[in-house]
Amino acid sequence: MKDALKPATDWELASMIAGFAARNQPVEIAGYGTKKRVGRPMQTAATISTQSMRGITLYEPTELVMSARTGTPLAQVEAELAANSQMLAFEPIDLGIAVGAAPGMQSIGGIFAANLSGARRVVAGAARDHLIGAKGVNGRSEIFKSGGRVVKNVTGYDVARGLCGSWGTLAVMTEVTFKVLPWPEAATTLVYAGLPDDIAVELLCTAMGTPYEVSASGHMREALARRLDIAALAGAGGALTMLRIENFSKSVAYRKERIKDALKAYGDPIELEYADTLELWNALRQLKMLSDQSTCLWRVSTSPRNGPAVVAAIERHMQIEAYYDWSGGLVWIEVPASADAGASDVRRAVAVNGGHATLIRAEPQVRASVEVFQPQSPVLERLTRGIKAAFDPPGLLNPGRMYAGI
Repeated sequence: MKDALKPATDWELASMIAGFAARNQPVEIAGYGTKKRVGRPMQTAATISTQSMRGITLYEPTELVMSARTGTPLAQVEAELAANSQMLAFEPIDLGIAVGAAPGMQSIGGIFAANLSGARRVVAGAARDHLIGAKGVNGRSEIFKSGGRVVKNVTGYDVARGLCGSWGTLAVMTEVTFKVLPWPEAATTLVYAGLPDDIAVELLCTAMGTPYEVSASGHMREALARRLDIAALAGAGGALTMLRIENFSKSVAYRKERIKDALKAYGDPIELEYADTLELWNALRQLKMLSDQSTCLWRVSTSPRNGPAVVAAIERHMQIEAYYDWSGGLVWIEVPASADAGASDVRRAVAVNGGHATLIRAEPQVRASVEVFQPQSPVLERLTRGIKAAFDPPGLLNPGRMYAGI
C-alpha cells in the first residue's frame, strides 16, 4: 500500500476526510491491506491507511486492559501481552493465507473492524465482547471517543462495539481499548481420527456440554487435514476432530481424563502435548488448510448441530471441502470457482437450515455480481442505511463494500 495516504494523528485524518467530502470523493479505509480482497469491489478516489497510527498507548497488566493505536500490528500487541503471560482471549483469526495475502500482517484495528474471532470464541466471546473503548473519525470529519478503560465507563450508546464488524464503512477507528486475559499454564488437545461430519459434530457438542471446560473444538475432512502438515498428526489418517483443554496443569490432566471417559464411545484419541497443541491451533488460526486460491471460500455461521446439514445440502450440487469450528457453528467451505461462487446453492442451504453466509474469497468480478455478505431483510436494511447516514452521510467511507449503495 505504498500509494496510500497515512495520517499520523486524529486531526490529520479528520482534515483528510473533510477534504474528500468537499470534493465528494469516496475513499477506501485500510490498515495493511490484508483484507483488501474481502467484500465487494469499490470505486474510490484514494486509500487512507492507519499504518502510521502505531503504538501501545496504555497497558496495565494487573488491570487486564490495553489501549493501542489502530495501525499497531497485531504481532506487536501479542508479543507485549506474551511477555506478561497474557493474551487476546478471543484468539483473532488471520485471513491472510486464505485470501492470498501475507499472514501475520494485520493490525489490531483491522481485527476489531472486521470482528474476527477464532476458536476460543465458544468460551471467551467475540472480538466485540472484549472492546471497551474506541477513538476515531466518522464520515462527518468529526473526532469522537466512545467507552473508556473499564467496562463501567461504557454508558449510553455503545458506539465502540457497534463499529465492530462494520468493515470501515462507518468510521475510521484510531485507537482501541480492550480487555486481555492470562495465558493458560498448560494445554492439551484430544484428536479423534476418521469420524464423518455428523458424528464428529455430535462428539464436539457432547464435549462442550460437559462441565470440563473445552476451550476450542473443531473438525476437518481428510483432504484438509493432509494440508495441515502437523508432524504429531502425520499417522492419524482420515478426518480430524479436535478438542483443546487449557488451564492449570493439574486441572488439564484431570479434565482430559474425564472428557475421554465421557467420549469413550467415539474411540481412543491421539493426545497432543503443549508444543504440538500450540502448533496445531496456530495453523488453524491462520487457516493454513484453506489456502487453495483456485477455489472460492465461504464462511457460514449456523447452529452447531445444523453445520453438517448445511454442508450436505451444498454438497449435493458440487464437490466441496469443509472445516468446522465452534463445535460446528462456524463452517469454512471451499467450493469450485464459478461465475457466482456457488452463491445460489450456499444461500439456499443456509435459508433452509438457518444461519448466514459470507463470501470470503472470490475473483473481483464474482464479488461484484453476488451478495458477499448475508442479504438483509427490508427492516434490517433500513436500519443499516440509517446508521450509515448517521455516521457517514456523504457516503465516503468504504462505499458499497458490504452492501451495494451503502
